[in-house]
Amino acid sequence: MAMPDLESRAADALYDGPIVDTHEHLWDLKEWRLPWIAGLTGKPKEILGRDYRLDDYAAASKGLNIAKSIYMEVDVAEADQVKEAEYVTKVCAAGKTPMVGAVIGGRPAADGFKDYLDRFKGNTYIKGLRQVLHTPATAPKFCLEEKFVKGVQLLGERGLIFDLCFKNDQLDFGAELVDRCPQTRFILDHCGNPHNGSLDLEGWQRGLARIAGAKNRQVMCKVSGVYGNVTAAEWPARKLAPIVRTVVDQFGWDRVMFASDWPVVNLGASFAVWVETVKEIVRGDSAANQKKLFHDNAVRFYGLA
Repeated sequence: MAMPDLESRAADALYDGPIVDTHEHLWDLKEWRLPWIAGLTGKPKEILGRDYRLDDYAAASKGLNIAKSIYMEVDVAEADQVKEAEYVTKVCAAGKTPMVGAVIGGRPAADGFKDYLDRFKGNTYIKGLRQVLHTPATAPKFCLEEKFVKGVQLLGERGLIFDLCFKNDQLDFGAELVDRCPQTRFILDHCGNPHNGSLDLEGWQRGLARIAGAKNRQVMCKVSGVYGNVTAAEWPARKLAPIVRTVVDQFGWDRVMFASDWPVVNLGASFAVWVETVKEIVRGDSAANQKKLFHDNAVRFYGLA
């Protein structure tokens, strides 16, 4: 008997296929220095101020059908960036975990940025680079300084992706950066951080629309990161659905991808709860579109086998 086409399968079913997690963090505080952890207090300090290793990720994702994952840099001290990149390359090459690629840390405006990238020429596991741009020490419009823009343009020349990690009131600057780098591919992290920075969600929607509608259409958006700055009562799918729906409406089903943001997700709930929450939000959409979100778009954009 022939199997039904994805588009014709009944709606209102939870996605049960393979997942590509596009935002896996790891850290060992004895090996890498993470200056931002020193500034944490209270619950964030309690949850994030410890090691998170491969075994921890395996335990947290058990039973979730994580077929592949992409490592995301963790804002280590600049002197540890090469060590971080070399470690995750070894993990990918070993083939013993779902990790098949990595987005490493780097400083596009640094004088030695080209030489830094040269270290990773021919490294097929390195898919892109990120510099977190919402730190207190980073000016809001830093991403538009000439040296930074040229560094991000260089990433495009090298075939590498740049992850945009902003507060929601920086999205307009991000849209300008995207259009000043027409050969570079981008991923907007964490739905554009709707709850991070200004609490003006209408402003977030306008900024999100600018990035989604940029002339450079090579921009994806990660469905992630909307849990750390909301209360537990806002976790149910019906509360978070408007955020996810806005992202899908702006970017379309071909430009969105699922991400766990583990272990930061633990600030709101577990990895498993986040997976089930997103599944619930999109359960009424076609099976084909659900598979794009959870799997196919990431495979295509990162060039995964």
